[in-house]
Amino acid sequence: MNSAMNDLMADFIHEATRYAQTSSQERELMQRLSIRTHKKREVLDITEKAQKALTVETGICHLFVLHTTAALTTADLDPGTDLDMLDAFEAMMPRLRYRHPHDPEHVPDHILSSMIGTSVSIPFEHRRFVLGTWQRVILVELDGPRDRELVLSIAN
Repeated sequence: MNSAMNDLMADFIHEATRYAQTSSQERELMQRLSIRTHKKREVLDITEKAQKALTVETGICHLFVLHTTAALTTADLDPGTDLDMLDAFEAMMPRLRYRHPHDPEHVPDHILSSMIGTSVSIPFEHRRFVLGTWQRVILVELDGPRDRELVLSIAN
């Protein structure tokens, strides 16, 4: 019985140590970013903030927004392009009698979030995103102003 208990305790210590080491590594490869928005609808360039959070030289950065009324994508942000995008998104939404029990007025925000997407994956090298000449990583706020939370994870 004593030997069995020692074996069980050794297994427990081994697994606990392995878990602690894995958790430490995962914390380095996954983190949360907070973004404050200022308007009901707006486009925010989050490229620099996300790049500053990269913890390794090369890999794939996956960003995921933890909300159902915001979206992530990439875009050209020449002056006025953000407003053009918001106008186009607004024009895409039909005027229907929505049945959302919480607040039917913001059902279009949920639909747009699903259509645009809540995540992006971007390759990076030398802690810099590999993007096209005019390409930026953007958060599309659809029901602000709010504090938005993103999860950034890295595969390398």
